[in-house]
Amino acid sequence: MKQVSFTRMLDGTKEDYELIYSLAEESTKGLAERILAALEPLKTSFDGYKVTRYEHSLQAATRAYRHGESEEIVVAALLHDIGDELAPYNHSELAAVILQPYVSEKTYWIVKHHSTFQKYYYAHYMGSDRYEREKYRDHPYYQATVDFCENYDQNSFDPQYDTLPLAFFAPMVKRIFAHPYPKYQFIKT
Repeated sequence: MKQVSFTRMLDGTKEDYELIYSLAEESTKGLAERILAALEPLKTSFDGYKVTRYEHSLQAATRAYRHGESEEIVVAALLHDIGDELAPYNHSELAAVILQPYVSEKTYWIVKHHSTFQKYYYAHYMGSDRYEREKYRDHPYYQATVDFCENYDQNSFDPQYDTLPLAFFAPMVKRIFAHPYPKYQFIKT
């Protein structure tokens, strides 16, 4: 196995960084499969709802697909809770950061802020502010995030819903994660 010559990045050479670049490029080829596999823990991550987080994610994506949303929004709906297992208190930010290099600024913003917008449905029962989302009222993606939560997130806990399987969405995930937006691509010297 090829390795760099340094133990401190400061000491790296052009050849070292060309090697790292080529290995990083190769590593990203399996990203979509790793993303899909990261949904698996959602099958057992959280009890209490009528469906698992995994089923919730599939149901959200199914609803977005059937509503005629773009492939990007469908994949965002599928992955919007992917951070639940590792970041239970800021899962939306984790999911958004995973998606960020591959989706539009709008989709990134929707996913990043969906947990704040979801509070509209329950926060008042917990002694918190259900209208916290109003601080974003003038943001250009405010209504899109309201719609995302209303149409695909808050209503996707139905065990009777005819949810599409993960295999249906896998090609979409592979297409979205095939190429990052140019500003996120590795810089080659």
